[in-house]
Amino acid sequence: MQTPEFFRDNSAKRLIQGAVVGAVATIIVGFSFGGWTLGSTAQKQAATAEQATLVRVLAPICADKFKRSADAVANLDALNKTESWKRDEVIVKAGWATFPGSEPDRNVAEACAQMLRHVK
Repeated sequence: MQTPEFFRDNSAKRLIQGAVVGAVATIIVGFSFGGWTLGSTAQKQAATAEQATLVRVLAPICADKFKRSADAVANLDALNKTESWKRDEVIVKAGWATFPGSEPDRNVAEACAQMLRHVK
């Protein structure tokens, strides 16, 4: 059996075609299965992880500030009477989700409200 003429040519053209096909295959496999990411994707993932870390660290502090307030029982009662989707606004307005040198963080307030939901 003879090989097709397509495979018989040993020119530079065939070498370049093989290199291009190999490079494309490597890129496809790398991004699909190899865990490669673009720089912009990595930056988005880092920003998301940073925000999650801040929320995880600051939400307990917010809940502690809430519990240590002068009228914590009344505040907790008012918070529990508020609709669940507005509880973060109550926490932000009261200042419990505001930390020195920063603006109030709604994600921290939401996590704080979730933590306070379990307080009796």
